[in-house]
Amino acid sequence: MPGVLGRVLVVDDSQAIRQLIRVNLELDGFEVVTAADGAECLERVHCFRPDVITLDVSMPRLDGPGVVERLRRDPGTWHIPVVLVSASSSRLRVAAVDAVLVKPFEPAELVREVRRLSEKGRLPQVVQLVKPVAAHRRSSRTLTP
Repeated sequence: MPGVLGRVLVVDDSQAIRQLIRVNLELDGFEVVTAADGAECLERVHCFRPDVITLDVSMPRLDGPGVVERLRRDPGTWHIPVVLVSASSSRLRVAAVDAVLVKPFEPAELVREVRRLSEKGRLPQVVQLVKPVAAHRRSSRTLTP
């Protein structure tokens, strides 16, 4: 879609929170799909292919930390940035998330964080470990007995 900044999967068991996040992201130019819990998130993530996921911590069927663990183990989703959103700051010690927001949050703050992550992405650092073929041939030597 022309003019779309990115795709966001919004996951929260509260319909009001999903709607609040969705409206604010769409007003900023994002394409948004929602899910009501972690299990639904994992069902939708491969079809929708989001650039960022906003994820509540406490949800039925599968909670936020369980979703993050599965996303990071999956070769098709390990790279997707995750913004963890929770009403309880005591449960926010989840590794492998890219940002954390505590409810209540300022919608503009969430939009800024999603925008930053969609632009940055979770790109791996690429290191060249092999010499170019031509350089490798020049340095090869033949050993004579």
